[in-house]
Amino acid sequence: MKRLIAAIAFAAEKHRDQRRKDAEASPYINHPIALANVLANEAGIDDERVLIAAILHDTVEDTETTVQELVKRFGQEVADIVLEVTDDKSLAKDERKRLQVTHARSISRRAKLVKLADKICNVRDIADCPPASWALERRRELISWAVSVVEQLSEEFGYQNLVPKIVTQYMHDA
Repeated sequence: MKRLIAAIAFAAEKHRDQRRKDAEASPYINHPIALANVLANEAGIDDERVLIAAILHDTVEDTETTVQELVKRFGQEVADIVLEVTDDKSLAKDERKRLQVTHARSISRRAKLVKLADKICNVRDIADCPPASWALERRRELISWAVSVVEQLSEEFGYQNLVPKIVTQYMHDA
């Protein structure tokens, strides 16, 4: 539990100046906390490494955090999970999105859990509180792409019914 609280404090500090793209520009830290909540309270995941990786999942990608820093503070296993779900920002956005779909099946089970929670939270956020400037079509495109990633991730967990639920619930709301 202490390591999880330390990860929340670490991520809050790293993301302190960042905001979500939603209409309220909510604090970015809400997003990784939402992932951990989905994993722990909706999926029943109690693997501390997965929960910590969920909290830290965007630190390397979106802040100045290094993998070595994560290894030192939270261990190699957590750092490996974070690295598996980290996009290479040197690539074009369309290429990063394509790679998320194609690599989804090959990442570790723990990384799949983090990535799945990330997509679920992003879809919920887009449906519930979309960026004010995003047209309906853009929201639907993002949800459709997220569903493509989820389809690749969910087979291992027997969540085939998850994809239709996401599509039905959130594509309609978007």
